[in-house]
Amino acid sequence: MRLIGLAVTVSVVALAAACSAQVSAPPAPGAPVESRPANAPDQQPAFAGQTRAPGVRTEAAMAHAVIASGLEHPWGLALMPDGRWLVTERPGRLRIISADGTVSAPGAGLPAGGARGQGGLLDVVTGPTFADDRMTYWSYAEARPQSGVDGGNATSVARGRLSADGSRVEGVQVIFRATPAYDGDKHFGSSLAFAPDGTLFITVGERSDTPMRPQAQDLASHMGKTIRIHADGSVPADNPYVGQAGALPEIWSLGHRNAQGVAVQPGTGAVWTVEHGARGGDELNLERAGANYGWPDAAYGIEYRGGPIGAGQTARPGTEQPVYYWDPVIAPGGMTFYDGAMFPGWAGNLLVAGLKEKHIARLVIRDDRVVGEERLLTDLGERVRDVAVGPDGAVWAITDEANGKLVRLAVRSGT
Repeated sequence: MRLIGLAVTVSVVALAAACSAQVSAPPAPGAPVESRPANAPDQQPAFAGQTRAPGVRTEAAMAHAVIASGLEHPWGLALMPDGRWLVTERPGRLRIISADGTVSAPGAGLPAGGARGQGGLLDVVTGPTFADDRMTYWSYAEARPQSGVDGGNATSVARGRLSADGSRVEGVQVIFRATPAYDGDKHFGSSLAFAPDGTLFITVGERSDTPMRPQAQDLASHMGKTIRIHADGSVPADNPYVGQAGALPEIWSLGHRNAQGVAVQPGTGAVWTVEHGARGGDELNLERAGANYGWPDAAYGIEYRGGPIGAGQTARPGTEQPVYYWDPVIAPGGMTFYDGAMFPGWAGNLLVAGLKEKHIARLVIRDDRVVGEERLLTDLGERVRDVAVGPDGAVWAITDEANGKLVRLAVRSGT
C-alpha cells in the first residue's frame, strides 16, 4: 500500500554481528559491550555493575523486517488488542499500522500540539479498558499563554475514544497539564504507562535551559518530575505529596532531567524510568514514591560544553542513585519489559530504545540490578525511538527519522 508521502515496505535484513550468534564472536567473558573512553573518567560508580555491565549475547540468530516506512519522526508506539499498532508522528499525526504494513490516513480529533524542536505529539498508550471503551491516551507539547504572553508551552496529556474505524478520536479531554509554561523547545519528556491499579504514570522533563533546571527540585513545579494520576486526571489519595503545603499533589518523584521512557515491571508492578543525562549521564531509575533522583544537584556525566554539572557531585544526601548509567550516553527513548514467548531467555529483561547509538539495549535485571547488557538492531543504522513486544513475542520498534520506520525483530526463519 502507498499513501501520498508515505511509502510502506516490507524487507528482511540479517542483523549485524552483535545480533547473530552464528556469525559473530562474543566479547571476552565479562567484558562490557561499551568500550569507548568515558566522558567523565574521574567519576566512579557507587556500586559494582552500576555502569558498563558485562556483555551478554542471545544465542538465537535474529533478523529484522522493515514493515512500514515514510513515517515522519514517529515517537510513540502502542499495541492494540487486534494486533495493530498505534503510532504517533511528532508533527501531530496518529497512525494505525497493521502487521502487514498497511498504514492508515492520519486520525482526526487530536488537539493541536506545539511541533517545535523536541516538542509535538509524543507518546501514546491504550487504556486498561480499551477493549471495552477504546479509550486512548497521549502526551504532547501544548502551546499555552505564559504569564499572559503567548509563546509558552508545556507537556500535557489527553484522552479520547478511538472510533471503531480508527479514523478519529472522539470526546477528547485534557487530563493533565504540566506547569509552569515556558517558552522553550526541549525536554518535554514524555512517556506514559499504566500501573496494575489503573493509575497512569507520566514523565515530564525539566525543559533543559539553565534557568529551568532548579525546578526539577521544586515541588511547586511539575518540571523534572514523574507524575501519577488516575485515568480521569484526578489525584490518587496515596500520592506522596497529597496534603503537603506548597507541593503539587500529582508528583510521584522528583529530580529528573528528561525521562522519555517509563515501564511497569510484570509481576512486581514496580515502575522504572530511563532519562537523558548530559554527556555521560543517561540513567535507569527504579521509581519510589517521594524519592529524589538528584538532578541537577547530583548527576553522573559532564556538561555538553565540558566541565562539571553544578558542583560535580554524583551523590548527595537525600537523593537516590540510578540503578544504571551509561557513559558515553546512548540517548534513551522508550522502553519495555520483555514478556513474550519468542525469546524465553529474555523474560523480565528491559529493552531500551537508543537514539544516539542507534540500537536497542537489552538489560538483564536481577534483584533490581543490571547484570548484563546486549545491543540489538545495530545494523539498522537509525535512531530507535520506541520499542514494544508483539503478540507472538517479536520485538517491534520505531525509528525517529524524517523517513521513520516500523521494524519487527524476530528469530531468523529457518534456524
